[in-house]
Amino acid sequence: MFNIMIIDDNEQLQNELSSLLIRNGYEIIKVKEFNNIIGVVKERTPHLIILDINLPQDDGFKICTEIRSFSKVPIIFVTSRNTNIDELMSITLGGDDFVTKPYNTQILLARINSLLKRAYPNERAVDVIEYNAVRLNILSSSIEYNGQEVELTKNELKILHYLLNNRGKIVSRVDIMEYLWDSSLFVNDNTLTVNINRIRNKVEELGVKDFIKTKRGQGYII
Repeated sequence: MFNIMIIDDNEQLQNELSSLLIRNGYEIIKVKEFNNIIGVVKERTPHLIILDINLPQDDGFKICTEIRSFSKVPIIFVTSRNTNIDELMSITLGGDDFVTKPYNTQILLARINSLLKRAYPNERAVDVIEYNAVRLNILSSSIEYNGQEVELTKNELKILHYLLNNRGKIVSRVDIMEYLWDSSLFVNDNTLTVNINRIRNKVEELGVKDFIKTKRGQGYII
């Protein structure tokens, strides 16, 4: 799984972007202290960096220049500054892309995906997620347990993938519907209930009970 570092001092925007990326299968590194950004980059070695220009201490241009002295990690400037000079500076100093706020989430995700593919052509996202001997096969859209396999629909795959990526945490129904919306798959409340029940039935067909638990008034948890 790819790690994306977010360097932005706006906590609300940082949290919103983090949620979006997590819902789409990325791991997140949030920079909270801005007096040692370079040290954090060297220590955590992210696969990609999302960098704002306006930061509390050194600005994004200087940070980008320092990172380029030791790393080729892809850098996307995501900023409210939208002049031609800002974009030119970003690219000249080593940035790989320049996105202005407010941004279209699907376009940002597409640019992130494109950069990661170019930078790491031999690496892929995890194709199989396993938990308690239940295996979710992303490429074949199926679940497997004890040598038996059942196919999933596109919605079922996305829902189970999201729940497994957040295993151990309660996931609300709203979170799941927003995740599907960001993935260009729309479901309403009733459709979500139907899909959850179908997933449960398919997992039970394989001999696994209570794989997805309901937390009344809160959501679901694996």
